[in-house]
Formats: sequence, structure tokens, C-alpha cells
Amino acid sequence: MMGAAALALSAAPALAQTLEKTSIGVLALASSGPIFIAKSKGYFEKEGLDVDLKMFTSAQQVPVAVASGDVDFGVTGLTAGFYNLAAKGAVTMIAAQSRDEPGFELSAYVATNAAFAAGLKKPADLKGKRIAITTVGSTFHYMLGLLGQKYGFTVKDLTMVPLQDVPKMTAAFKGGQVDAIVAPVTVARQMVADGAGTIIGWVGDETPWQLGALFTGPKTIAQRRPTVEKFVRAYQTALAEYHAAFNTKDAQGAIVKGPGYDALLTIIAEATKQKPEVVAAGLPYVDPQGKLLVNDVVNQVKFWQAEGQVDKTLDAKSIMDLSFVK
Repeated sequence: MMGAAALALSAAPALAQTLEKTSIGVLALASSGPIFIAKSKGYFEKEGLDVDLKMFTSAQQVPVAVASGDVDFGVTGLTAGFYNLAAKGAVTMIAAQSRDEPGFELSAYVATNAAFAAGLKKPADLKGKRIAITTVGSTFHYMLGLLGQKYGFTVKDLTMVPLQDVPKMTAAFKGGQVDAIVAPVTVARQMVADGAGTIIGWVGDETPWQLGALFTGPKTIAQRRPTVEKFVRAYQTALAEYHAAFNTKDAQGAIVKGPGYDALLTIIAEATKQKPEVVAAGLPYVDPQGKLLVNDVVNQVKFWQAEGQVDKTLDAKSIMDLSFVK
């Protein structure tokens, strides 16, 4: 008995050992919800990790921070800038984040009142119109490119008006300087509430795609693989919980509140510093295991290469490590 007691005492320091420190770059958006849940509910700690969340204000800042070594992991939307860093061997995708999915209102096509009255009634009608986006190479740029692939036109058949950020996009929209915008659901609904325009469709219904991903540096995978495996396991636990709470549908296809809805919504609202009802209006779809839409990632790379935004020698499958999500 004494031997067993001594063994238990000797094991105590091991159980209380210092957690391994690591970090992730995120945006204060609902799409980062599974990361906030994993942190708040101690899933990272259960894997032996002390994860520092570093907040950024634009999608491109996150992969740049991973590439520079300022953070170990990143999770955000996929842009041409991301793929340029990936082409240089700076970042590798290891799991999925949010995506535009049928039946989930995440990204909307919104027509101004004047354009709607003139015949802009559905997404296919955007050909030939002036459309506000943030920047060339952004997720909005790709969404319009995907729409064109579906309806037989290219972004050259549109007049994309890059305005740097969403507030400037909405100002141009309300001022009648453009015919339409592709906007996050909360912005789109505000435009409608203000009487400034009409939602004419949803990106998820028209062209489902892999909007975001979890990624790290190839060197981190090579030198700290056990850490990456622990991180992904904690992330998957949170993804499954998020999916069950927010992505549940009834027999008619309507989204319903799943288990833990209110508690998880509170976690995300506190992390994003938004009101729960605002967060609830823009909760994206996530794959419960974090599986990437591989074919869409391949399409994204081909699209950006055709646009002259990404090196034509880049092989899309070389920048995805699918070994962490079985």
C-alpha cells in the first residue's frame, strides 16, 4: 500500500506539469466560434495546451502572422494573398473553418432599390453590373468568380469596385454608386432594414464553397507534429459541439436550436464583443469533423491563377495536409 501511495504522489507533479504554450491568430467573427468554444470550455487544456488567442482585424493579417512566426496557427477566410503565402511554403491548411452551404444564410447578394427596379432580381442578373467588394483578391472577389462559373460569365463581365472595407461598401451602396454588394448576412439584413436594398439570393444556395480554414506553418508540422495533433483534436471537439448547437435542421429544413445553444452563443458573443442576437444572425456552417472541401480549394487556386493573382506553378493539393482530419 505504501508503494502505491508513493507512486501516486510521484505522479502528481506530472499531472500538474506546465501546459505547452502555443498561439493562434483569429478574427473577432462568429466563424472563429469553434476556437472560442475550445478555449472557453478547456478543450485545449485537456490536450495539454495553453493556447493564446491573438486577435486580428483582417483576413490577410492572419496567414502573414503564421508565416512570420508571430503565431503558430491561424484560422480565417481564404484569399489570393493566403494562396501566395502558401505557394512560398509559408502556410499549410490542416482543417476546415466555415463555409457557404445551402440553407445557411451567411453571404448575401444585395441589389440597390434602383437596380432592383431596373431588373436586378436574381444573382444571375449581376452580369454587367457595378458591384462593391473590399479588395481584389478577397473572398468577395472569389464569390463573384464562382457565380460567373455557374452562369457563364467571368469577373471581367462585371465592374468590381474595390472599396477596402465593408463600411465603405455599404456607403457606396446607399449612395447609389454601385448596383449591388456581396455582404455578410448581418450587413445585408441591415441594408434591408434601412430600406436601402433587397436581398436577391444567398451564396450558399448558389455556389457552396470552402470560405475558411485552419492552417499552420510546414515547419510547425515537421517539428511539432504532436502539438498540431493535440490542437486539431481540441478543435474537432469544439467543431462537433458548435455543429450540433447551430447547424441542426428540422424535417422541413429550418435551422433549430441544438444542445447547448444559449451557452455557446454567449461564449462567441463575449469573444467577438457583439450582442448575442447579432451573432445568432450570422452563424456559419462548419463541418463537424473539420473536413475541407478539397475540390473547391483546387478550384480556388485555379481561379486565382487564371486571374493572375497566384503563381501558376502552385499545386493546390501540396498546400493541404489532410492527415490530421481522418
